[in-house]
Amino acid sequence: MQGKRTTTTKNFSKQFKRLSPKLQRIFAVRLQLFLDSPFDDRLRTHKLSGKYDGRGSFNVTGDIRAIFDDEADEHVLILVAIGTHSELYG
Repeated sequence: MQGKRTTTTKNFSKQFKRLSPKLQRIFAVRLQLFLDSPFDDRLRTHKLSGKYDGRGSFNVTGDIRAIFDDEADEHVLILVAIGTHSELYG
């Protein structure tokens, strides 16, 4: 995924702003890890079904997940949503 440009949905941006500064910093580190090595074991990257069918998810922390779409454009990673497991999937 190196060289991919990232962009966010309005929904992601709103959710991200609600995270604490500490979680925002952790996300930045995890996003870079994801861009460098998308299937690193620490990220637990996987494809989703149901509401987010066709999209993927990676762990930011034990309970915070980031949902992404990387299939629409091979050069762009779209960050779709971020939040706790229950916020996103509940």
